Amino acid sequence: MTKTLHVGGASPYDVLIGRDLAGSLAGILGEKVERVALLYAGELGEQADRVAEALAKDYDVHAFGLPSGEAAKTYDIAVQCWEALGELGFTRSDAVVTFGGGATTDLGGFVAATWLRGVRVVHIPTTLLAMVDAAVGGKTGINTGAGKNLVGAFHEPAGVLVDLDTLETLPRDEFVAGLGEVVKCGFIADPEILRLIETTDAESLTPDSPVTEELIERAIRVKIEVVVADLRETGGTDGHPGREALNYGHTLAHAIEKHTGYAIRHGEAVAIGCIYVAELARLAGRLDDETAARHAAVFARAGLPTGFGGASFDDLIGAMRVDKKARGSQLRFLVLDGLAKPSILAGPSEDLLREAFKAVDRNEAPA
Repeated sequence: MTKTLHVGGASPYDVLIGRDLAGSLAGILGEKVERVALLYAGELGEQADRVAEALAKDYDVHAFGLPSGEAAKTYDIAVQCWEALGELGFTRSDAVVTFGGGATTDLGGFVAATWLRGVRVVHIPTTLLAMVDAAVGGKTGINTGAGKNLVGAFHEPAGVLVDLDTLETLPRDEFVAGLGEVVKCGFIADPEILRLIETTDAESLTPDSPVTEELIERAIRVKIEVVVADLRETGGTDGHPGREALNYGHTLAHAIEKHTGYAIRHGEAVAIGCIYVAELARLAGRLDDETAARHAAVFARAGLPTGFGGASFDDLIGAMRVDKKARGSQLRFLVLDGLAKPSILAGPSEDLLREAFKAVDRNEAPA
């Protein structure tokens, strides 16, 4: 059974959650579209062929394989896509469909946002991470030498197809990594997610599990609620940080990703980043001991890392200072004042930042 989650706002669209959803593409793209550029993760060629076949019933389809992972999110790849669209004569009535993980979604969304200042795009996320994070909300971007997602645009999709069948071939490590963003949603907005993780054996969290489907739906609902209230990250109301809440744990996470050349999976880095900011909030007197400690317990329960030994605090602080949440020279962190109570901690001292890092530092010699 297919579930439909509606995303309101100035450019409303639907997120469909179900199985065998390729047949829904034409209904989303519409009759005015003539040509479709299918941008897919290169390793998914066989699955992408089936999507292309479904599209070919109604459109002139041109498929482009992209590099794997963050290697797709570069200026050079974006230029190659723009040049290809130009050679094919893509107009504003044509469309882009993405098929792949978060990197494919980010790059494809950015290409769609910037070609002729915006053409229709439909996302078909194939990883758990992309389903609950990159595909919903309209954020697009590419990486630069200075950091992750520093160049981008807001561009809402025409629709999102969360086809659970695509998870069946996802490597277990990638699936577990995606739980990092799911657990994050539990801490910032929906504690039931945490309860489900805590009461379910990790090995039972499989792509065909009813619990997994509920976790996906809950995480997407969290993102929809936050995004609709603050589409362009200008701030929330009544003290809520708005869309910035979705960046919980991401300041350190992005620094770790950049330092490792994106060798660490995003969801794994987010888990470490969330544990770090929980300790930061605890030391700042903003978060109780129990909720802070619960972070490491739940992420570990899901099979995610709770520490990082690949760099020192001094190695990472520079990358944190170019985080998108920073204002001038002041670092700002999304923290919790309690479970599901996100807020901003602005300008913490470097001593406090350094002390909090001990909670995730695996370089420290044992006592």
